[in-house]
Amino acid sequence: MTGTSKGTHEYVDDPRNADILISVNGELFPREKAVVSVFDSGFILGDGVWEGLRVHHGRIVFLDRHLERLYEGAKAIDMDIGLTPEALEKRLYATLQANQMHDGVHIRLMVTRGLKRTPYQDPRVNIGPATIVIIPEFKNPKPEAATRGMSLFTVHVRRGYPDVQDQKLNSHSKLNCITACIQAAKAGADEALMLDPHGFVATCNSTHFFIVRKGEVWTSTGEYCIPGITRGVVIELCREAGIPVFEKRFSLTDVYGAQEAFVTGTFAGIAPVSSVDGRILTKGRGPVVERLQNLYLARIEREST
Repeated sequence: MTGTSKGTHEYVDDPRNADILISVNGELFPREKAVVSVFDSGFILGDGVWEGLRVHHGRIVFLDRHLERLYEGAKAIDMDIGLTPEALEKRLYATLQANQMHDGVHIRLMVTRGLKRTPYQDPRVNIGPATIVIIPEFKNPKPEAATRGMSLFTVHVRRGYPDVQDQKLNSHSKLNCITACIQAAKAGADEALMLDPHGFVATCNSTHFFIVRKGEVWTSTGEYCIPGITRGVVIELCREAGIPVFEKRFSLTDVYGAQEAFVTGTFAGIAPVSSVDGRILTKGRGPVVERLQNLYLARIEREST
């Protein structure tokens, strides 16, 4: 596969990213020298948790929620991050300051279990503290992502049971999402729509999925997807605005008959979905999606002041 990212993760290239400084365990490195060991748990096993963050008007939006999810995930996999949330927040802002970044910035915050003395899965062969990497980039979604409408394709790759690998963990182990993404791309779609083990709609491979039916907004139960920050904010916005919103089981039949659909994520916020499996839902952006986008932008502004 070749080409650039599609769907909500299409972005505007920014030449300033060639000169960014990346934080590796608190030390700043130029892009080409920012590396981790081949013995790092993240490289060997995908053993770790991560967050995607947006910077708006100098503030990392919804940072408290992101850090809560990060530390809960680390606790769930019995990994000591080695910094308090307050210390990690200071490191994040120090990295932004070193890069003179104030707006239009996306951060990938990654924490792995750290170095191993030999390539093996058992955490008891780990040596030293967790590895903490902060990659900030000048990165804005392409403007058309807010209006043109994505195409989704339902893939055979399922979001699995929690006793196999709990989908609530925002872990580095993303192979099921990657294989879903590949299948959707091969089918000519922007992103994959994934079902849960029972055949109900769960989520997309890198965003959360919503439909609009007769003025109601539906999303999955959340049992088979990470607890999305933007997903949660959108549910709050619906309730504040008096829009009926439900976290429930629903099938592809409900999706194909919906009036509108959209996805949510930290990078692009709210993006409309125009077609699923070749069924046209809307020509671009529908009225409910447009209203929610405006409410979300207003919420971002409030969070950044």
